[in-house]
Amino acid sequence: MNWADVNGATLRYELSGAGPPTLVLLHEMGGMVESWDAVAPMLAAKRCVLRYDARGAGLSEKIRGSITIDDFTDDLFGLLRILGVTEPVALAGCAVGAGVAIHFAARFPDRVAGLVAMAPATGIAPERRAATMALADRIEREGLRPRVDEGISRTYPVQLRKDMRRFNDFRCRQIGNDPTSYAAMYRMLANLEMEADFARIECPTLVLAGLLDQTRPPATVLQVARSIPGARFEVIETGHSMANLTPELVAARIAGFLAEIGF
Repeated sequence: MNWADVNGATLRYELSGAGPPTLVLLHEMGGMVESWDAVAPMLAAKRCVLRYDARGAGLSEKIRGSITIDDFTDDLFGLLRILGVTEPVALAGCAVGAGVAIHFAARFPDRVAGLVAMAPATGIAPERRAATMALADRIEREGLRPRVDEGISRTYPVQLRKDMRRFNDFRCRQIGNDPTSYAAMYRMLANLEMEADFARIECPTLVLAGLLDQTRPPATVLQVARSIPGARFEVIETGHSMANLTPELVAARIAGFLAEIGF
């Protein structure tokens, strides 16, 4: 693992494979570099693969105070600059990571050659915002264990728990998150408005939904796909944090899309 000081925050990252094409993997809320452990090796044969702990996650510096999606995209821009990556990259993100990928592609269209958005988290419905803010307060008070255990059936469906070690690793990583950082990300989501970003996406885009996803079901994800010019929408047999749940399926779909766009 490697470390970089980016925009006033230390970020843990890992580079694998060989470029010059660079694929950036952006993990889900509560995830970390390890979210991609079973995916990255399958994508690194033809390109460099960059994955990192977002600010507030994993072993990267934790969030104190508020955070915005611009902060997350600035972190990615700064990390690419520090690593000397100047050519357009491909982005593949899951959940909040997909929201960051979409916002990055909208802000820096000349830096992105292709985009895969998996179950993108792009905001909270108005009727659920008060409950989300209350949930953030509860997480700060009680930690992640109660929240994770009461919602694990939604994020990791029973029918996908064929590899119990993989399931246990996912659950423990989620519980081990920093409550203050996690709460800050929920508050960011509650105030997030990304509709203007969708129309600004210029690169080839694949939007994936999980057939078994109870957090961002296919009908919700379809609305995002329809808002991005020329985006392709597909439903695959997985759940919400799909890189953790079905890494082989996710890696195959990302690899297929990158081959189609010549990346």
